[in-house]
Amino acid sequence: MSAKTKTFQELIDGETPVLVDFFATWCGPCKMMQPVLEDASRQLGDKVKIVKVDIDRNPLAASKFQVRGVPTLILFHKGKTLWRQSGVVPAHQLVQILNSNLLANA
Repeated sequence: MSAKTKTFQELIDGETPVLVDFFATWCGPCKMMQPVLEDASRQLGDKVKIVKVDIDRNPLAASKFQVRGVPTLILFHKGKTLWRQSGVVPAHQLVQILNSNLLANA
C-alpha cells in the first residue's frame, strides 16, 4: 500500500461517486453480482468508482452503514448516501439507477 491510498471515508467523501458492494465470500448472490459490477464498471468508466467491502473482514464498516444482508449496494457521493439496495440487481437496471443518480447529483 502506498501513502496515497485513501481511507474508506476519504473515498466516499470525494468528488467521484462511489458504489460500495458490501459482500461476503460465502454468499452465493454476492458471487452473482461480480459480473454485474464488472459490466457496470465497463459501461460507466470513470464516472463512478466501484469498491467491494467484505463484511467479515470489515464488520465495523458493515455496522456503521447498517448492512443487514448481503449483497448490499450503496452509492455515495460527497459523503452522502444517494441510493442503496440489498440483493442482486441486474446489470441493465444497475447502470440505469447509477446513471440517473449521477445525473441528478452532477
